[in-house]
Amino acid sequence: MTMRFDILTLFPDFFSGPLDYGILSRAIATDTVQVALHDLRDFTHDRHRTVDDRPFGGGEGMVLKPQPIFECIELLESRSTMYSTNNEINQIDISKYESNNSITGIAPKSTRDTTRQSVILLSAQGKPFTQTTAHRLATLDRVVLICGRYEGVDERVSDLLADQELSIGDYVLSGGELAAAVVLDATARLLPGVLGHADSSRYESFGAPDEECHDPANAITSDGVPRSTHGAGGILDYPHYTRPADFRGAPIPDILANGDHLAIRRWRRQAALAKTLRNRPDLLAHAPLTSDDRAYLATLGYFAASPNS
Repeated sequence: MTMRFDILTLFPDFFSGPLDYGILSRAIATDTVQVALHDLRDFTHDRHRTVDDRPFGGGEGMVLKPQPIFECIELLESRSTMYSTNNEINQIDISKYESNNSITGIAPKSTRDTTRQSVILLSAQGKPFTQTTAHRLATLDRVVLICGRYEGVDERVSDLLADQELSIGDYVLSGGELAAAVVLDATARLLPGVLGHADSSRYESFGAPDEECHDPANAITSDGVPRSTHGAGGILDYPHYTRPADFRGAPIPDILANGDHLAIRRWRRQAALAKTLRNRPDLLAHAPLTSDDRAYLATLGYFAASPNS
């Protein structure tokens, strides 16, 4: 099954870097992921290919016009509909939009099945993009990402086209292209077969708890072999070390070289908790903490609320 991403942007060449290297490049080469870039200037009808205008009511900056975005989405609503324009100045390259029978057309918002496809506006005003969001998107067949630009995007795009607005952080970017690359990468790496090992995306920061155990500090795999890693359970990953064991006078923790897998698991759990407390204490409020987790965090000065409180 191929997952399709459509990216609406003013700068399609921006993505030549992110799409040409690493995991995304391999996912595209194996047809696990398809990415189609749509230049919004192709959907303008004036000599200057204008995509922005001044905001009603006054104010600083320019606003991305709705018309190019609506026309592009309407094109994507049908696999068989060709886009045509009477504008002789800017004839669109029809070959880029020909029907592909393996791709499901984007349905209008009123009838869209959001369990299969989604249209997303990338915006500083959007809901936070999280690992949970990436997991949900990875279950879809098709995702359309609209890259905002300038002072903002005409609100009718959000109201009439998009299923949701997403933000990758509490800061403002010059445009949505960087955010689109982040969403694309974070989602694509969760698809089956994209990473080298099936558990690579499971046992990492923000990962779901291990389904085979309720106590991540005492995890045993189904075949009875101690697991040296565990589901992060919504907290940060534990610290990692590799050779040499002593680098410039900084040795690895002794416990990692002693061969006691149970002790290693416990150390990694505590190290992950300590790192989360140091860098992202907000995550602990919603993490599924065991009694041992709470006791260890208390030694670090963090007193977690009781699960029954």
